Amino acid sequence: MPKQKTHSGAKKRFSLTATGKVKYARPGKGHFLTVKNKNRKRKLRERSYIQGKNAKNIKTLICE
Repeated sequence: MPKQKTHSGAKKRFSLTATGKVKYARPGKGHFLTVKNKNRKRKLRERSYIQGKNAKNIKTLICE
């Protein structure tokens, strides 16, 4: 059986931490930033982690 290829879109959007968590950037920081207040934009800067079944699916896409 051939090896599974890395999903190009997932590779660009997600990364794994040393402990195996799936890290991603929060959406909503692209445009229309003048409408959003500074607290909201600051929270969008923080990275977030995916948990559960979704994390398992993404790990298979990025070929852990």
